[in-house]
Amino acid sequence: MLNSVIGTSMTTVSFLVCTIASVLLGFITALASTYKNQCSNSVFTTIAILPMIVQVVMMVVNGNIGTGIAVAGAFTLVRFRTILGRARDILFMFTAMGIGMATGTGYLGVAAVLACLVILLNILYTGSKFTKRKPVQRYLRVTIPEDLNYTHVFDEIFAKYTTRCEFQGVKTTNLGSLFRAAWDLDLSDVDQEKDFIDEIRTLNGNLEISCNISKPETEL
Repeated sequence: MLNSVIGTSMTTVSFLVCTIASVLLGFITALASTYKNQCSNSVFTTIAILPMIVQVVMMVVNGNIGTGIAVAGAFTLVRFRTILGRARDILFMFTAMGIGMATGTGYLGVAAVLACLVILLNILYTGSKFTKRKPVQRYLRVTIPEDLNYTHVFDEIFAKYTTRCEFQGVKTTNLGSLFRAAWDLDLSDVDQEKDFIDEIRTLNGNLEISCNISKPETEL
């Protein structure tokens, strides 16, 4: 399994076998990258095709002193994704390159083992408790018009965006024409904090809202 299928010289058969292996393993790896992950079509296509491209480059320069330069250049080609891409996309990009390097030197068994290990570990770690987002604690203060019943008006929003919500109190402000209510809560996803506040704004008439990490000492 760990022996090269190319041998001392590359033949048409060995080239076709390695290419087919690159295409299949690339597609399987690209498919695995979509597991519990929003993968764009361009990223999926790149991961699926990249092993074949790297394989051909490795075969063309095999045995030549330019091999190191070619490999370094291949890594440079995906540098733009390492800047803007998500961590998991980058992981599968490098996996695809590793597969291409293995198939390009004829080590199909190594390429298959690499693909299987990355896919299995990705499924394992993605489903583990270590990768689950922890609730983010916030102290919310909302200014409410006097004609709006603050008791249950935000219940649906709290149920949608929080995992815990405790009412802290209410007081009047602006000569009694407004209420200021406060809640201690845990956001289920910090990335949705703006959406959370925007939905509250639609109900409180776009009056003042503050969402702090902790309770201000001088405020309700």
